[in-house]
Amino acid sequence: MASDDEAGPELLESEDEGESGAESFLTEDELAYQEGLDPAEDYDDQQEGQEEPCTSGEEDASNSAYPEEDRSSLTATTGQKRKRSPHPAVSAKSWKTEKDPDFCPVPNRFIPARPPGHQLNSNNKHTPLDLFKLFFSNDAILTLCQNTNKQAAKNIAKGKKYPWTDLDIPEFLNYMGLTFFFSLVKLDNICDYWKKNTIFSVPFPADVMPQDRYQAISWNIHVSDPEKDVENNRQKGTSQYDHLFQLKPLMDTIRHACKAFYHPRQNLLIDERTMVRKNYTGSIKKMAAKPNKCSFKLFVLSDSSSGYILDFAVYTGKSQFESGTGLAYNSIMTLIKSAYLGSGYNLFLDHFYTSPKLFKDLLSLNIGACGTYRDNRRGCPTTQSNALKKKDPKGTLRWIREDPVVFVKWKDSREVSICSTVHQAFSGYTVERRVKSENGKPTIKSIPCPTPVMEYNKYMGGAEDLLGQLTQYYSVHHKTSCWYRILFLHFLDIAATNSFLLHKELCREKHEEPLTHRAFLEELTSQLCGVTVAVPPTKGSSGHLPVPISNQPDSSKRPSYGRRTCVQCRLMKKEYQSTPWKCKECDVALCLIADRNCFEAWHN
Repeated sequence: MASDDEAGPELLESEDEGESGAESFLTEDELAYQEGLDPAEDYDDQQEGQEEPCTSGEEDASNSAYPEEDRSSLTATTGQKRKRSPHPAVSAKSWKTEKDPDFCPVPNRFIPARPPGHQLNSNNKHTPLDLFKLFFSNDAILTLCQNTNKQAAKNIAKGKKYPWTDLDIPEFLNYMGLTFFFSLVKLDNICDYWKKNTIFSVPFPADVMPQDRYQAISWNIHVSDPEKDVENNRQKGTSQYDHLFQLKPLMDTIRHACKAFYHPRQNLLIDERTMVRKNYTGSIKKMAAKPNKCSFKLFVLSDSSSGYILDFAVYTGKSQFESGTGLAYNSIMTLIKSAYLGSGYNLFLDHFYTSPKLFKDLLSLNIGACGTYRDNRRGCPTTQSNALKKKDPKGTLRWIREDPVVFVKWKDSREVSICSTVHQAFSGYTVERRVKSENGKPTIKSIPCPTPVMEYNKYMGGAEDLLGQLTQYYSVHHKTSCWYRILFLHFLDIAATNSFLLHKELCREKHEEPLTHRAFLEELTSQLCGVTVAVPPTKGSSGHLPVPISNQPDSSKRPSYGRRTCVQCRLMKKEYQSTPWKCKECDVALCLIADRNCFEAWHN
C-alpha cells in the first residue's frame, strides 16, 4: 500500500478563483469534528473520581478491533474544553463477566431489495472501458466537455494566456487515460512525463497529447455550468446557497451509477476520508487530529465482502448541525436507505459514529449495527461496579446489556469498548495473544474474545484494508489547489475501483481468472487512449531488399554485365568476389547464392 507521505505528480495550475464549498468557519463544533468528536453525542470529560481507562504499554499489531485512530482516542483527552452536557447520574447496573449467560438476539431476516451482486447482463462482454463508462457515460463526459469549454472561454476573457481549442469526448477520454497512466507510472512532476532526450524519458504521453494541452485541460476542467455558478454564488450566506453546486452534475451521476449496477451483500461498513486542498500528498488520509480549514470529508458506504463503494456523502460544514442530531448520526442516516437496500443488513462502524440512539433507530429499520464506542458517548453505561481495572490480565471481559444493545469491554493490549445489536456478549471465541509467563518470558496463550470483537475484526478490519488498497495504491490524485478538481480526481478513483470490482464479480460468475488490479487499470488506460497495452514489434525497413545491380534488358548478358565486388567478402574475407546483386537501401554489392549469403551476413 502506498505510504501516506508518498507524493503524487505535481500539476502547476492557474490561480484558483473558486472558494471551496467544503470550507466553513471553525466553530467549536467543527473543531470537535476535526478531532473525531460529535458534540451532539459526546459528553464532557469524564467526571472526577472515575477510574481512568485501563492501558498497557504493550502493543499488538493484530488488534484490528481498534484501528490506530480508535486506539489513540480511547485514552486521549482533548486540549480544548467545549460546552457539552455533563454526565448523567451513574447507572446502578453492574458489569457482568463471561461466566454470566447472555442471550443471542434473534437474527434479522435478510431481505435485500435486489439479488446481491452485480446487476449486469453476464451474457454480454464487458471490457474495462465498458465498465468504466457505466460511471462516466458519454452524456456525463459531454457535459464535462461543454462546461470545461465555457470555463476556458471565461478564463481567456479575463486575460489568461494559453491557446485553447474546444474539448470533445475522444480527447477527454485521452485526458483521463493519461491521468490513469500517471498513477501507474509515477514521476515527481507532471512535466517529467514529457521530458525528451534523457534515459528517463517516457515516450507515451507525448504521443497522446502535448504537455501544454494536458495542463490547459487540467486548469479549466469544470463540472458545473460556469454561468449557473454565478447565480449560486449570489446566494452565499443564505439557505438557498448550495455548497456542492460545482460538483453536483458529476457527483449525482456517480452516486446513481454506484447504486444501480451493484447490490450489496449482508454486511456493510462506513468509512471516512479527509482530503486536503493545499499541500496534498497524493494519498487519501484518515481524519486529521488537528483542524485544517482547507480539508473536507467524505463518508463512504461500502460492501464489506468486496469493498465496492455503494454511496458517499460530502461534508460541507455548518449546515450539518441544523438537525440537532449531530454529524455522526446524520451521515449514517443519509447513506442508509431501506428503500434501496432492503432489510436485514448489518452495519459496522468506528467510534465516531457509534451511539445507542443511532443503533436503536437503525434497528427500527431492521438494520443491525456493531461498532467501537467512546465511554463519554451519550447513552453508554457509566457505572464502575465490577468494571475493568488497569491491572486486569489480557482476556478479561465485562458486559452490560441494555436491550437491544449489548456493551462489552475487553482487555487486550489496552481496553476495547464495543457494542452491538446483533451479537451476544460472549459465545466461546478465543484468540491467541503473547503474554508474559511466571518466569517473565513471553509465551503464546489463548484468551477469551467477545463475539462483537471477533465479528468487527472480520467484517470491518479486513474490509478497510482492502478498500484502502484499491483506492489508494493506484490513486490518480496529484497536487492541485482547486477543491472541486480534487473531488473530480477522487470520482475517477471511485469509478475505476468499482469497475474493477464489477470485473471480478463477472469473472467469478463465469469461472474465469480475473485481471489483477494493475492489469485492469493498464487495459483501461490503453482503451481510453485508443491503443493496446502490447507494443507491436518494430518492423524492418522495406527498402533492404536484394535487387539486380544492372537493369540489362538482354537476358544473355545479365549474368556478367554490371557485376561489382561484394563488399562483405572484401571486408571480412579479404576476397574479391563479384556479384550481380546489391541491397536496394544500402546500395552495396552483396553475394546472394546458396553457399555464400553475404546479403544476410551484412544486415546482421
